[in-house]
Amino acid sequence: MKKTLRFSIIFFIAVVVTFSSCRKFLDVNENPNLPQEGSPELLLPYSQAAIGNVLGSDLAIYGGIWGQYWTQNPFSSQYRGLEQYSVSTTSFDRTWRRLYSDALEDLQVIQNLAANEEEFSQYAAISYILKAYTFQVATDGFGDIPLAEALNPDITSPAYTPQEQVYDTIISYLDTGISMIDVESTNAPGNDDLLFGGDMRQWIKFANTLKLRVFLRQSEVAPDKAMAGIAELSGAEFLDEDAQINYSTTGGNQNPLFEEMLGLGRVQNFAASETITKFLTDNNDPRADVFFERYQTDEQDSIIGIPQGSYRTTNEVFSIPSTAVGASGNEDQSAQAPVKFISAAESYFLQAEAVVRGWLTSDATATELFEQGITSSFESYEVPGVDVFLENSPAAQFPAGKEQQIRAIILQKWVAMTGNQGFEAWTEWRRTGYPDFFTVSEATSLGDDRMPARLLYPASEVTRNINFEEFPGLKQVYEPVWWDVKD
Repeated sequence: MKKTLRFSIIFFIAVVVTFSSCRKFLDVNENPNLPQEGSPELLLPYSQAAIGNVLGSDLAIYGGIWGQYWTQNPFSSQYRGLEQYSVSTTSFDRTWRRLYSDALEDLQVIQNLAANEEEFSQYAAISYILKAYTFQVATDGFGDIPLAEALNPDITSPAYTPQEQVYDTIISYLDTGISMIDVESTNAPGNDDLLFGGDMRQWIKFANTLKLRVFLRQSEVAPDKAMAGIAELSGAEFLDEDAQINYSTTGGNQNPLFEEMLGLGRVQNFAASETITKFLTDNNDPRADVFFERYQTDEQDSIIGIPQGSYRTTNEVFSIPSTAVGASGNEDQSAQAPVKFISAAESYFLQAEAVVRGWLTSDATATELFEQGITSSFESYEVPGVDVFLENSPAAQFPAGKEQQIRAIILQKWVAMTGNQGFEAWTEWRRTGYPDFFTVSEATSLGDDRMPARLLYPASEVTRNINFEEFPGLKQVYEPVWWDVKD
């Protein structure tokens, strides 16, 4: 059962996170790697809220558009640059700061404080797991990143670590976190833990599922390492519920994307992308009515998308994303949309792919795991009719052949992540090439068939970090990261 936290507690956390972020951002002379004073009881929810904030706003926007769930509304203009694939280093300063200064910094302080305080050992275990999660988000977006020296308060220009080594360290953090967990501990956090309310068994499942994601991300570039790592997970427990932060309509405790839209005066910048709406419609998927609002007139009542980047040329009517994913700017219910760190659906789809590849031994077959992933997605949004969908929809039929099975799994993962795990969906497209029907934006400034393949290093690193020019240097948005090798 998901943990429901008191609104007053989360409101306080959100206010402090916001204040802390502003303080760190405005003081340009402050070392961004310098840990602040605090206590694990406060720092854990602060760090979780900070991760949720970047997942639910910055990365939700990039992933939502580049993952071809949304496109720029022709009647507004905020994200035309994203549709043009025209982004600059300054576009990512906030994302970088939130990941490092607001999340990773506080997680490191928890570990420092817990080193000599046994009562905080379970906080430290969670912090290792969340540190692994946050570093994976950072490296999947940017590639090579500061790691070993990143959180050392005495180093203002941390060296960059190659992405392959970052991935090895992520696994090490997860192993450390799991080894520290005591499911019987009386010192586990309660409401301080926004994801699981201090249920340490769920944190083991979360860490195992994250391990599976990390190893599968290397499926095309380091298959032997991925296979060996996943083989060791045979018999492990994986998530069977959504790991998410819940929000409310209370000011300061609203879904981060909705808060972003409020800051823009409720302007509806997102329109439904034809890429996803056509797939949902062609496959008779009832989740379309959860992810998008119907365009309704006396003559028409349907889910309608427009081509990616068509804001200059389209004359068509269109649907908009729904409140369920926090992307309907004029509906206050968007404030209550959760931010999913890892969903149960993703967990099952990861297991299904690992079984198909022959790397994971499981009591369930790949077909069963595939169908459970779909079922979990339906259940998460309380959509009826999953049995009918599994029986009749072409997209729910598990095909023969390894590559076709992987394609089917990734397509259903993409659907399940509509509007809520956009960054992860875009990342999986980069890894696998699926969906294989993405279209280049009509507004592209890159030419040819180039599409975004990474986030750009922020201006703050380019101008301040004296180690930046040595490694890795400036990148273009179409240059792939280390594990992105599939044609």
